[in-house]
Amino acid sequence: MRAWSIGVIGLAGLAAIVGASYASPEALLAVGVLTAAAVGIGWPHFLGIPARKTLAVLIGLPGVGAAVAATYLPAPGFLDWTPSFMAAGLMAIFVMQLIRGTGQSQRLESILGSSAGVLLSCLGAGWIACSRFNGVREMVLVAAISAAVALLAGLIRWPDRVVAPLGVVAAGLAGPLAGLVFSDIAVIPAAIAGVVVGAVLVSFRRLVILRGESLSFPAALGIGLGPVSAVGSLAYFIDKLLIF
Repeated sequence: MRAWSIGVIGLAGLAAIVGASYASPEALLAVGVLTAAAVGIGWPHFLGIPARKTLAVLIGLPGVGAAVAATYLPAPGFLDWTPSFMAAGLMAIFVMQLIRGTGQSQRLESILGSSAGVLLSCLGAGWIACSRFNGVREMVLVAAISAAVALLAGLIRWPDRVVAPLGVVAAGLAGPLAGLVFSDIAVIPAAIAGVVVGAVLVSFRRLVILRGESLSFPAALGIGLGPVSAVGSLAYFIDKLLIF
């Protein structure tokens, strides 16, 4: 698949998250579960590592568990179980590589890359926590708009030294604008949220460039939704630290 399709997948994921957050908690949970599963399936394909089916389960399941916990845990501990699911996923990755035995190919790459996939899968629970936090969904919308602007900037086929700062600045400007139009969020917290979100997303664009080859659909799914998942927890903690 072409590089622009990754941005389209990310934009579709953001649209689904925002729409579900305004629909119902069950709808947002369904989107969170599907996102975690998609990251689990696609991330090993993006890395090009062996044992992809097993790793898909080990990466996706912790994210599914974190999403379910974030939906049903009482306030304010929406993400209290998320570190436990991360730890369980990481331990499962190590055990799986030990079972594979010595001499197997790409064991170190599998451990490091799959561990990153577990983190991305679990961080998606932050979107649910952000939606439930104080019952206010505006931060979800502000973060999603900033992320969408950064993804759109990433679609521009210019050198990375130009697109990277452009994406960060554009996301940093989109955050306050979205905050002023759609919510009562102050300008400075919205700008900080936009800059942080933009920096994360343009860094993943660099990963795609370094990959330097055509991607399959599962690989595009993993790298397209992985950073979108990570942005959820960033938005939640920014909301909690700077706005509440």
